[in-house]
Amino acid sequence: MVARRDTLREFVLWLEDHLDAPEVHVPDAASDLNVSRAVLDRLISAAAGEAPAALRRRVLLERAANELRTTRASVLSVAIDAGYASSEAFTRAFARAFGVPPSRWRRSASSFRLACPNGVHFHPPAGIRFPARGGTCTMDFTAEFFQHHVRYLGELIDRAEHLDPQALDERISVSVPSIDDSPTIRSLLSRLIGQLQMWGASMDGVGYDFDVEHDEPVTSMRERLERVGPAFTASVRDIGDRGAYEEMYLDTTCEQPFSFTAAGMLGHILTYGSYRRTLVTAAIEAASNEGLADDPLEWFAP
Repeated sequence: MVARRDTLREFVLWLEDHLDAPEVHVPDAASDLNVSRAVLDRLISAAAGEAPAALRRRVLLERAANELRTTRASVLSVAIDAGYASSEAFTRAFARAFGVPPSRWRRSASSFRLACPNGVHFHPPAGIRFPARGGTCTMDFTAEFFQHHVRYLGELIDRAEHLDPQALDERISVSVPSIDDSPTIRSLLSRLIGQLQMWGASMDGVGYDFDVEHDEPVTSMRERLERVGPAFTASVRDIGDRGAYEEMYLDTTCEQPFSFTAAGMLGHILTYGSYRRTLVTAAIEAASNEGLADDPLEWFAP
C-alpha cells in the first residue's frame, strides 16, 4: 500500500525553513515540492482552508507581531523581515489583520496569533506550530511507542550478534540498586524481552519461566522478540482501543498473588525498559564504536 503524501505538512516544513527568506515565495515552494503552482494551491487550500500564499503571509505577520512585542526593532526593520518593501505597505497589511497599526499594537496585550481554519501558527522564537492530527489519542501514542520499543530492541539484538562473548558478558558498571544485579549486554537484552513476555503472560494468567533468561544466546533472543514483540504491541493497542487503561488484572502465578492495572503495567515497562535500554545502548556503542538512534524525537520525527 502506498502511503498518502501529506502536502500540507511538507509545505509547512518548507515554510518554516524559509521564514528568514522573505524573498522566497510560493512558486519556489511548488518547485521544491515537485508540484505545479496550481496543484499546490488546490491541495493546500483544500487541506488548510487557506491558500498557501495567504497562509505564508499570515504566519509572517504573526512573526512580525511577536517581533514588535519582544524587541525594539523599528517598524521598517520588522516590515522588511516580513517581506514588505516599505513600512507603509506593511502597516496597511498589519492593520487589516490585527485591527490596529503596528505602533499601537506594540503597546497592546493582544495575542500575536491570528484566527485561521487550520491551527498552523508562528511559534517563537523561530518555528511554526503544526496542530495534531484529528483522532490521535494517548492510546494511539502508547501503542506506537511500544511498537518503536520493540523495533529498537531488534536493532540492539542485531548489533549484539556481532559482538564477541566477552563484550556481551562484561559487567556494566553503572546500575540502579534493586533493578538488575551485575547487568551485562546479554542480561539486559534478555530482560527487556522478558519484560514483555512476562507481563503478557500475567495478563493471560499464565506463568513465566525466568530460566530462559539465564545466559540466553542472541539467536534465542531474536526468536523470542519476533514472537513476543508483535503480540504485546497488539495487546497495548487493544487496551487503547477499548479505553481499558484502568482494567485490573490479578496475577496468581507468583508466590504472592498481586493485582495491577493496565496503566500501571505499561508505565512500569516504559520506565524500567527505558532505563535498561539506555544502559545497553551505551554499552553496545562502546563495544562496537557505532552510534544508535534511541531518541523518541527521531522515532516520531515530522
